[in-house]
Amino acid sequence: MSNRMSPWQRSNLARTIGAFAPPLLLMGLIYLASAQPDLNSGLGVFDLIGRKIVHMAEFGLLWWLWSRALGFRRPLLAAAIALAYAATDEYHQTFVAGRHGSPVDWGIDAAGIAAAWLAQRAVLRVRSSRAA
Repeated sequence: MSNRMSPWQRSNLARTIGAFAPPLLLMGLIYLASAQPDLNSGLGVFDLIGRKIVHMAEFGLLWWLWSRALGFRRPLLAAAIALAYAATDEYHQTFVAGRHGSPVDWGIDAAGIAAAWLAQRAVLRVRSSRAA
């Protein structure tokens, strides 16, 4: 940071970095996990279901982090970013040995985003009813 920045500018920059760093870091972690050649643990259907649940959770979290970074005012934009990244993640997996990209997996990621969005709306509804 430059010495010529005012305290307000430094504070604003720190807030911006603090807001946008978490979703960007999660995107990096998703990329690294997708670059692993084979994540099969040998547990059969339990492994498959577990990985799908993790996919839903990580993309639900990604939506929430983007929504938070955008001040919770643009949930559709946060969903668009998370869905676009889910699509690029599936495409990326087509280049990794032992992995494959799938529209079904993208749909599972989308379901995680939808579940997170619905959960957030439910929490907000409960909070507003308690305040009333």
